[in-house]
Amino acid sequence: MMRSAKLPLLLAALLGGGVVAGVALDHGNDPAPAAVVSRPLVGGLPSPQGPSSNRVKAAVERGLEYLRRSQDPASGGWVQDVGFKFNSDYQRTAHAKPHVGVSALALMAFLSGGHLPGRGRHGEVVQRGTDFILSAVDKHSGYVSLHGTRMYSHAYATLFLAEIFGMTHREDVKEKLQLAVDLTVKSQNKYGSWRYNPFSPESDMSITVCQIMALRAARNIGIRVPKTTIDRAYDYVVRSAYKSRTSRDYGGFKYQEKTRSRTSFALTAAGVATLNHTGIYDHELIKAGISYLRGEMPRQYRHYKWHFFYWYGHYYAAQVFFFAGDEDRALWKWYWTRITDELLKGQDPDGSWRNSPGPGKAFSTAVATVILQVPNEYLPIFHR
Repeated sequence: MMRSAKLPLLLAALLGGGVVAGVALDHGNDPAPAAVVSRPLVGGLPSPQGPSSNRVKAAVERGLEYLRRSQDPASGGWVQDVGFKFNSDYQRTAHAKPHVGVSALALMAFLSGGHLPGRGRHGEVVQRGTDFILSAVDKHSGYVSLHGTRMYSHAYATLFLAEIFGMTHREDVKEKLQLAVDLTVKSQNKYGSWRYNPFSPESDMSITVCQIMALRAARNIGIRVPKTTIDRAYDYVVRSAYKSRTSRDYGGFKYQEKTRSRTSFALTAAGVATLNHTGIYDHELIKAGISYLRGEMPRQYRHYKWHFFYWYGHYYAAQVFFFAGDEDRALWKWYWTRITDELLKGQDPDGSWRNSPGPGKAFSTAVATVILQVPNEYLPIFHR
């Protein structure tokens, strides 16, 4: 596949730097590249320091068992409260409904352990969940939504379908995945971003990152994704970073592309994770973002423990520190020691993790089990 130098050049221009080290965004030119067969890796990195690997594995298994037990027998999805972020709260729009986005995350937790549809101890869970996600794809528009779920859920569902297609090459999955991708592409606005609903004229960093991850995963396994769509989205993410060394927010990523807009641990983790997925691990912008995350992580735990900000933030922070380019893996060790300590202490006896405010315990348990399985490198999005 051909490689584009656009993003490294953009980073250099925005930061006033020189040549950017690392690999450029690998999304080639249209048409889409031939499909890449995604094969789970065996082993992964050992758990550095922190709790023993046996304790982590036991916590993961309890979490997956909770998800297995809580799968809705009628729909095959996971029932949670549907809603959206409203300041620091969660505005509920529908109570206890099969939730597309949460279901996709729960299914990725099983994929992170190497469980595939119809195969292995949790194969039936993944099969039924996959059927639920496929049923939520509108055959006309391609929007993946039920009970009022919005573009966050559409992105996570699209990402899941991309991962499952890469592992199984099911034609029914490919068809629905292409429809979902097409909706995402058509919905990109003039800023190169997305917001809560399809075709929204407003921008939002956190939602944009979700769409990029889904589009990247889809393109990597042969789905048609225009090069310009991904280019414009990455440009938006880069523009959302605070780059002035004199700013107290230096290294953080903004919620919206404005001169002054709030930044946070979660937004910064999402932004840096997106840049990591270009193959760039060692650049000023990424180093500044990691420094910001390290400074904010204790505050994230104190003020947002089990909040949806916590779970969304660490879903991406785990990727950031896992991809960190330091040779001795000190950054990953630093993060892994702290996050495993927090998660193992926070797991409830039934195997779940709490979530307040937010959709519910299936959401937090799915994210926690994904984080604890990042070193497995089973999911292609977690390949270094």
